[in-house]
Amino acid sequence: MNYLIVGLGNIGPEYLFTRHNIGFMALDYLAKLKELKFSPDRYASQCSYKLKGHQIYLIKPNTYMNLSGKAVNYWMQHLKVPKENMLILVDDLALPFETLRLKPKGSSGGHNGLKSIEASLLSSEYPRLRMGIGDNFPKGRQAEYVLSNFSEEELGLIPEVLERSIPFMETFCLEGIQQTMNKYNQ
Repeated sequence: MNYLIVGLGNIGPEYLFTRHNIGFMALDYLAKLKELKFSPDRYASQCSYKLKGHQIYLIKPNTYMNLSGKAVNYWMQHLKVPKENMLILVDDLALPFETLRLKPKGSSGGHNGLKSIEASLLSSEYPRLRMGIGDNFPKGRQAEYVLSNFSEEELGLIPEVLERSIPFMETFCLEGIQQTMNKYNQ
């Protein structure tokens, strides 16, 4: 069975350590653990590995956040992966920094990457791992906040957050969303 894990983010060195790129960071962390290299491909950088008989595809869209749906839709069709076998890794302002929460569906919550995916799939019913980035910004400064770099203190904690994201991803592929939520949601 095929699974597709999509990390949301923006391409380019200026976005590397921004809050909006935590989805990319999580996939980079997993790829490093598995000794995988991302290769540029259509609408995304991609790599894959086998996990107990399942083929796991990792993609980082190169369409920029606001057009993530184009890459997601293409790779779902190309790999013949149903929505329930896809997991989106997304930054979330509504969750405190370091919080990870898996959900089977939900609204975009104003997140442009999720809005784009919903528009492409004509549905908001797809699994997502919400990765908390906090909401420590002045009113009206949301865009600046998500596109700003993590603080030094936060960067020191990021490896532990990324490490905790791995069981969410792999258990999702092996045991399904309900079991994963039961085991790991905070």
